[in-house]
Amino acid sequence: MFIKICTVVEENVQVADTLVYQPSLNIKTWAEEDRPREKLLLKGKAALSDAELIAILIGSGTAKLTAVDVGKIILAAVGNDLNELAKLSVNDLKKHPGIGEAKAISIVSALELGRRRKETAAAAKTRITCSTDIYNYILCLFSVS
Repeated sequence: MFIKICTVVEENVQVADTLVYQPSLNIKTWAEEDRPREKLLLKGKAALSDAELIAILIGSGTAKLTAVDVGKIILAAVGNDLNELAKLSVNDLKKHPGIGEAKAISIVSALELGRRRKETAAAAKTRITCSTDIYNYILCLFSVS
C-alpha cells in the first residue's frame, strides 16, 4: 500500500507528491480466505490480483515485506503493465527487494509460458475464408523472421 506523505508546493502550484510504501502485515496473520494460495483455491484464479499471482510465484517476501507487497512493488515499477513486466530480464527483476535469481527466473519463466500460450492460441485460430487468406497464411509460413 502506498501512502501520501506530503505534497511539494511551489508558488501555489502542486509540483509533486511523495509516496512511501507501507508494508502489510505478515501473510500468516491475514484471514485465510485472503491469502493468495487459499484465495485461488476458494475463489478461483480470476479472483486474484496480478500482485497476488506474482506472490504465489515467488513464494515468500522479505522480513519487512510480504510476497504480495513485493509483487506490488514490481508491478508499480512497470506501471502495472504486464507487457512491460514481460520485457524485464532476470537481472532487472533482481533489483527489487526480496527477488533473487531463483525468484526472478520463476517470474520470467511464467511470463514466457504465457507468451507461448498466447502465440499458440493465435496460430490455432487462423480462419481461412477466401484465397487471400490462404495466400497470407502460406506467406507467413515461408517468410524468414
